[in-house]
Amino acid sequence: MNIRPANEKDDDALWAIMEPVIRAGETYPLPRDLDRAGALAYWRAGGNTVFVSEDEGGVSGSYYLRANTGGGGAHVANCGYMVAPQARGRGVARAMCLHSLREAKARGFRAMQFNLVISTNETAVHLWQSCGFEIVGRLPEAFAHPVEGFVDALVMYRMV
Repeated sequence: MNIRPANEKDDDALWAIMEPVIRAGETYPLPRDLDRAGALAYWRAGGNTVFVSEDEGGVSGSYYLRANTGGGGAHVANCGYMVAPQARGRGVARAMCLHSLREAKARGFRAMQFNLVISTNETAVHLWQSCGFEIVGRLPEAFAHPVEGFVDALVMYRMV
């Protein structure tokens, strides 16, 4: 598996990864009808550095890295990760998380925070915990899950 900075040639692959996640509406607080341009604008927003994971010649996942906030909190990183449906369960998210922690440290960040990990996304919660993240906060019923109704969101944190 190779993880590299994304470029504009990756946009079709990024959209192929993002669209099913957005349409499902179970893990990201994005409108389920968000179009391609809106999704790519979100992923590539100013301040985001975007990476892709390549596996067997194709893009298997992507993540962005940015400062969680500005000013006195700019030393804390934030990331978002998505994995292609056909690549799930193959270690892509773990590899991207570990890569993002190294990148964050190399860029001078001291910690990483995930602001809204959906509590029903048990696979992600377990993965982030196995990568050293702790649940530092619980936001009761902060996410409107399309199947489960209002569910908690977690704030997760670790030093890099």
